Amino acid sequence: MKKNIAVIGCGQWGKNLVRNFSELGVLSSICDPNTKIVNKYTNQFKVKNFLFSEIINDPNVKGVALAVPAELHASMAIEAMNKGKHVLVEKPLAMNISEAELMISTAKKNGVKLMVGHLLKYHPIFNTIQRIIEAGDIGELNNIYSNRLSFGRVRTNEDVIWSFAPHDISMILSLAKQDPEFITTKSSSILQKNLADIATIHLEFKSGLKSYISVSWLNPYKEVKLVISGKSAMLVFDDTKPWNEKLALYPYELLRSKDLLNLKKSDTQYLKVSEEEPLKNECQHFIDVVEKDIKPLTDGAEGLRVIKVLSAASQSQIKNEKVKI
Repeated sequence: MKKNIAVIGCGQWGKNLVRNFSELGVLSSICDPNTKIVNKYTNQFKVKNFLFSEIINDPNVKGVALAVPAELHASMAIEAMNKGKHVLVEKPLAMNISEAELMISTAKKNGVKLMVGHLLKYHPIFNTIQRIIEAGDIGELNNIYSNRLSFGRVRTNEDVIWSFAPHDISMILSLAKQDPEFITTKSSSILQKNLADIATIHLEFKSGLKSYISVSWLNPYKEVKLVISGKSAMLVFDDTKPWNEKLALYPYELLRSKDLLNLKKSDTQYLKVSEEEPLKNECQHFIDVVEKDIKPLTDGAEGLRVIKVLSAASQSQIKNEKVKI
């Protein structure tokens, strides 16, 4: 395995990329202005710290993973792609539609691959959910909702929608296999003026499927839960549970008696899924993108679809009305 991947930004999330690319045997170098972080990781992973300009001009570096503030995603990705580097960008891909479109056109112009870190698409449990739905085992989908709630780190350059919701939007679009027609967002800015701390995003699809996403970094407990409702069963992916309880199947029946409706739930079934680290799967996929010239599962086009939903959600909260995509 060639050491040809560099990680730019080694902080809160970047440190996980550094570890995984090192464990996979491809980490060539890192880039971070924080001396304390740099000293720790250059010693721990036996790599050198370089300036960003040095990394993108290094012919031995074939791929660059960006874990930098979201407002720098577009400019740094474009600069790297113009130097012929394949790029993995953490979510969100960009901060607006025009930036995302420019990133995609830059990748095409330079013959390189652009990949966005929609991590849950590489989670074995989400992959199992997709297979179950495609097999028709829970019936036609009628509702999907996702809660991503926490207490702690608060962003100052992006609101909770742009920080938390990309993963959920990515999953919902994949399951729905269509883009929403309408989006309605309600939010509250409590800690910072004009930056939402709590939000609920409603998505309406042409097929009749309804979906909503709740996000908050001002919640007293952590909740990361995806609930998919079909006509015969529901799936619950609770990422805060132990591995063997993360995915539950709830079969049910709709019983009619005169003018009454009743839902009868069968015994809960916890589904077995092989335990794997989603980020390691994502990093390995980027390595394959770089070395085998394959199309990324989460490519620029997918990143743009998510950005369009995020932009519509932001527009809805500003106008306080339903927005058509």
